[in-house]
Amino acid sequence: MTTTDMSMGKIIFYEDRNFQGRSYETSSDCADMSSYLSRCHSCRVESGCFMVYDRTNYMGNQFFVRRGEYSDYQRMGMSDCIRSCRMIPMHRGQFRMRIYERENFGGQMHELMDDCDNMMDRYRMNDCMSCNVMDGHWLMYEQPHFRGRMMYLRPGEYRSFRDMGMSGTRFMSMRRIMDSCY
Repeated sequence: MTTTDMSMGKIIFYEDRNFQGRSYETSSDCADMSSYLSRCHSCRVESGCFMVYDRTNYMGNQFFVRRGEYSDYQRMGMSDCIRSCRMIPMHRGQFRMRIYERENFGGQMHELMDDCDNMMDRYRMNDCMSCNVMDGHWLMYEQPHFRGRMMYLRPGEYRSFRDMGMSGTRFMSMRRIMDSCY
């Protein structure tokens, strides 16, 4: 495999558990897999990193996948089958993100350049409702120590996690997505 192929990433989706049934292969984002597969219950990541979602248009429960085999969507924390996916591009360089206690960048603010396994312990912040990702790609988790439901953030402004369909979810830890998954 060439260097270019490795940096692209490649994932194969299967209709049934244990890599059975029809398959669909991609190296890019797919907002709605229903035009390729009637359902998706397993996947195999050949290279790269991806987020898979149980709703179309990158909505619903999210799960981070890297090179490996994922034989059953239910073990991945999906309530329904996989319906969309987003390829996470390789990032080299610094990581920077500002987290805010309230929506629209209000309240207490902290800037991160590395992983934070417990926001409450580190910053005495018990809620994070908006953020601005300046550099890199990040995963935010609802529980300390990178556990629970997660949300993928790429560079950009996120004024309200609630408006993104994450109401009721409090994020308590965050991790950089390093290029080690390529």
